[in-house]
Amino acid sequence: MWRSRILGAVAIGAPVIVAALLIPGRGHLNAGNNALVLVLAVVAVAANGSRLAAAVAAIAAAISFDLFLTTPYYSLRIAHRDDVITDALLLVVGLVVGDLAARGRAHRARSSLRGSEVESMHAMTELVAEGEDPEFITAVAATELRDLLQLRECRFSPALTVPSTAHVTPNGAVLIGTVPWATGKFGLPTNEVDLPVRNQGFVRGHFLLTPKPVVPVTDEELRVAVAIADQVGAAVSGSTVSTE
Repeated sequence: MWRSRILGAVAIGAPVIVAALLIPGRGHLNAGNNALVLVLAVVAVAANGSRLAAAVAAIAAAISFDLFLTTPYYSLRIAHRDDVITDALLLVVGLVVGDLAARGRAHRARSSLRGSEVESMHAMTELVAEGEDPEFITAVAATELRDLLQLRECRFSPALTVPSTAHVTPNGAVLIGTVPWATGKFGLPTNEVDLPVRNQGFVRGHFLLTPKPVVPVTDEELRVAVAIADQVGAAVSGSTVSTE
């Protein structure tokens, strides 16, 4: 919530401040140059925020250009037709460029996340392949799952059944009973979610996931979590693992 408020304040304030700083040069820079400087402010906001922040910044830039940099000054009226066109183009370009910058930021974040997921899977595969102690593997897996799904807690239970009402299916879906749950919007449900540990079609134990409230979890992250649990299943098959 606080991050959203700060981003909103920056999205509105940055173009206003930039436009105010351009006031002394109104007689030296033409409208096009002023508009380009304001587009840079929109891009700066978009590169560090969301698409909504980028859109707010583009609108704030267009209004600031109108108020501070076109005649009559400090009025929403625009005296010259060319300035009207420049203001409209500023809004359109700001929206488009801001959206592209936000998309690029989101793409970089997803790429970074995928790289982290690949590293987690590789680490688990190496541990299993090297024949590490199953208790050590489950401890490492619990840490990886906690980081991957942003959990408050993650613990392993060797029991064949657990009382949790919510569980993760082999394809990465989350069900409460038989009802699908939208984890991408609401995060993991209930106080404890069961992630079964399987091997050769049999349940070998369970990771019990304690989520943070309303932290979104993507389908891809859940599929990686299932893959990690499957690696543990291969390690603990035929072994007895402590719950500690």
